[in-house]
Amino acid sequence: MGILDGKKILVTGVLTTASIAFEVARLAQQQGATVVLTGYGRLSLVKRIATRLPEPAPVIELDVTDEEHLDSLADRVREHVDELDGVLHSIAFAPETALGGEFLQTRWSDVATAMHVSAYSLKALAMATAPLMRTGGSLVGMDFDARFAWSSYDWMGVAKAGLESCNRYLARYLGPKGVRCNLVAAGPLRTMAASNVPGFGEFEGAWAARAPMGWKSDAIEPVARTCIALLSDWMPVTNGEIVHADGGYHAVGD
Repeated sequence: MGILDGKKILVTGVLTTASIAFEVARLAQQQGATVVLTGYGRLSLVKRIATRLPEPAPVIELDVTDEEHLDSLADRVREHVDELDGVLHSIAFAPETALGGEFLQTRWSDVATAMHVSAYSLKALAMATAPLMRTGGSLVGMDFDARFAWSSYDWMGVAKAGLESCNRYLARYLGPKGVRCNLVAAGPLRTMAASNVPGFGEFEGAWAARAPMGWKSDAIEPVARTCIALLSDWMPVTNGEIVHADGGYHAVGD
């Protein structure tokens, strides 16, 4: 028996086998969960990737900025499972103009896109899946430490700060319903999302040099294991938390 034995988990954000979301889905199945995936845009690609899991998983289309998609999500999930015990939010996006050092020139329309997709969507996904977590559950989101102004991260950093605040409010309002809301702040990993961040290599070098435990940016499984722990029943009173899975980088100074 695994720590997710009998659980039903919705995983968003799978696009390649090198994504955090894919590794969470893989480990969740290994730990006994039934997994349903969501995809956006390149849905045929997500469906192909889903066949590379230990057990092929169904894929549901979800654009977290589309109200119709959100309103119908619970019913579409019910075509595969009758309820959910956990949800992984692994969704973020910022237009190119919102990254790369042009912080002062970024227009509101691009900032609004980054905030909508990367922060507000946590609340939107929580509400869309709430009817499926009638007896409680766990919502886990992916974070990147927003305490600092990172080089080139710009408005995505602001969006992550919004995500962290949103998580705290969700913990406050959903906690009485038995739903735990937590974030995992990972160190830099070589995912497709990271490849779109200018200067990503600088993050890698800094982490490898400073993290007390060291850091391997191609080692996704340790971060995914942290997500699995939060999705399980082994952290039953952890709520509104940001769990760092970064080799200890966040805890030390220069």
